[in-house]
Amino acid sequence: MAAEIVNPRSESTTDHTGHEGGAEPLDSFDPAFALHRGGKMAVQATVPVRDKDDLSLAYTPGVAKVCSAIAEQPELVHDYTWKSSVVAVVTDGTAVLGLGDIGPEASLPVMEGKAILFKQFGGVDAVPIALNCTDVDEIVETVVRLAPSFGGVNLEDISAPRCFEIERKLQDALDIPVFHDDQHGTAVVTLAALRNAARLSKRALGELRAVISGAGAAGVAIAKMLVEAGIGDVAVADRKGVVSADRDDLTPVKRELAGFTNKAGVSGSLEAALAGADVFIGVSGGTVPEDAVASMADGAFVFAMANPNPEVHPEVAHKYAAVVATGRSDFPNQINNVLAFPGIFAGALQVRASRITEGMKLAAAEALAGVVGDDLAADYVIPSPFDERVAPAVTAAVAAAARAEGVARR
Repeated sequence: MAAEIVNPRSESTTDHTGHEGGAEPLDSFDPAFALHRGGKMAVQATVPVRDKDDLSLAYTPGVAKVCSAIAEQPELVHDYTWKSSVVAVVTDGTAVLGLGDIGPEASLPVMEGKAILFKQFGGVDAVPIALNCTDVDEIVETVVRLAPSFGGVNLEDISAPRCFEIERKLQDALDIPVFHDDQHGTAVVTLAALRNAARLSKRALGELRAVISGAGAAGVAIAKMLVEAGIGDVAVADRKGVVSADRDDLTPVKRELAGFTNKAGVSGSLEAALAGADVFIGVSGGTVPEDAVASMADGAFVFAMANPNPEVHPEVAHKYAAVVATGRSDFPNQINNVLAFPGIFAGALQVRASRITEGMKLAAAEALAGVVGDDLAADYVIPSPFDERVAPAVTAAVAAAARAEGVARR
């Protein structure tokens, strides 16, 4: 069976309180509610059941032969079930979009949305799973128990710092790809855009000093990936200023971060760190003062990715920066995770990878950057999510990297 991008519209007149009649339904005046009525996805069979012969093959007695074969040779599950083409989209609802901790039920519209993006942009089936627990070990145990049904696990909208531990423990426990998109998807797309911005300015990554606003899931992952890719230097700032080894209030994650970032030894505020910096990357919200942006190096890049309000409004950023990117679709250069995660999982599933490695993520970023090609311009350093070249390029690069790194099993 496969998850289809269909919306089984309900004819119910139930209003938003859950009662028949009563107040006018929300979807009578808001198109977002109208689109979501009945959910955004359904399950559709991939084989027909038209008569008793079909039934005897799809179910009993024919199915017993397949079950027995898999019991004898467990690897056959990849060939005779949907396992190798389906991803679990798992959340606990604690960090949903810009809404925060709204709980598992309220997270479902986002998880359904994620699932249809998997299908639309990567051809990958995905199932939303919203868990009614927030304890790290309970989440890990639950996902491990569910894992036999899936070829991969996409962790979504789980708050930091728990998300780091959950991902690590699941990677250790499972032999299928586990990928926290809020971390790594954001990092892949950011690196791709930065590669092209650097190419446009005829500079190497090693010549750039970057400052990241936000030391949560995305900020930490971006810092790690930029270092892996060879950035000249990167400093990360949280609410209390630059994360540096001389601070005594750091979490274990931030202490690790301090160990491989900020080679220049910058301390103090985000604004102070931006003086002379080549790159600003915002994944925190809030507002960066214009004078801090003005203090950056000539030809700087501003990636202000908070939604819906970028840390630096593009009108302000364009006064001082050579390249400006945001997380919004109504401005050029949108840093959108949908450019990464469908192709990354498609490539990993294609070769039955046991995990997603740093090399596979770097390959995804390079392939994504390569889609832009000779069309590179200040307002086009990253392709559109609707560019049909994106997913095939990322899929092929990730599959090749998996084989090169020895985690592919076919």
